[in-house]
Amino acid sequence: MPESERGGRDLAGKVALVAGGTRGAGRGVAVGLGARGATVYVSGRSTAGRRSEYGRPETIEETAALVTAAGGLGVAVAADHLVPAQVEALVARIDAERGRLDVLVNDIWGGERLFEWESTVWEHDLDNGLRLLRLAVDTHAITSHVALPLLLRRPGGLVVEMTDGTAEYNAGRYRVSFFYDLAKSAVLRMAFALGHELGPRGATAVALTPGWLRSEMMLDAFGVTEANWRDALARVPHFAISESPAYVGRAVAALAADPEVARWNGRSLSSGQLAGVYGFTDLDGSRPDAWRYLVEVQDAGRPADTTGYR
Repeated sequence: MPESERGGRDLAGKVALVAGGTRGAGRGVAVGLGARGATVYVSGRSTAGRRSEYGRPETIEETAALVTAAGGLGVAVAADHLVPAQVEALVARIDAERGRLDVLVNDIWGGERLFEWESTVWEHDLDNGLRLLRLAVDTHAITSHVALPLLLRRPGGLVVEMTDGTAEYNAGRYRVSFFYDLAKSAVLRMAFALGHELGPRGATAVALTPGWLRSEMMLDAFGVTEANWRDALARVPHFAISESPAYVGRAVAALAADPEVARWNGRSLSSGQLAGVYGFTDLDGSRPDAWRYLVEVQDAGRPADTTGYR
């Protein structure tokens, strides 16, 4: 059984920042790193004392507590990643308390309620579209600008740019709307550019996408929980390929623990792809490969059948 699934502590002593770790993939990544012994700083705008514009109940304090319960040390720090001064204060705190940063995960998003499905650029609400781009792109750029000098202080650092879709999948497809498409493609390009800038300096940057993620918001949309998520298949059969946030969390933990992680520098990766390389599984013991499934089954108009894909 892989280290990520038997409680190994091969990331003990490592320090990670999961920017945007309140819920969904960010929470899964934070907990996955904690399960292998890392100290994980969890940042975001949703705190026990103040909700973000989402109005969701999840908080960074809850995520930090889950990290600690998993075997690491979780530290919650409120920060709006659109405000450079707040990101500077966050990174200064990590430096003062730990003196190092080994893993940076840029998972800031916040655009689910801002994009309009298949709405043209001239029909789409302009303020919402521009806000989406700021949340998806500016936040990542600001965080990398501020945090990378600390990460580069030691060789072997890892930057993970979280997005939706692999470079290969997104290249030939229109993704939801002009603004959404641009946001997710921009993050893929960030990882490529960071790979060129970090590689010669001893660090690695990758883009990583989960598959069809059973985030808290997705489960709520289907009216199910993680315990009974398969009940949603009667309504949307292709949801059978979905994965829990723990799956992409184990993917990031595997990358962070890999002494040869530089082989992935500048690449676009998926949780399902990495599961085949590193041997980890989702919570149910399966290995869903969503992006291959989307191409070969869902987009091809075939009936839902995950045989050979999980």
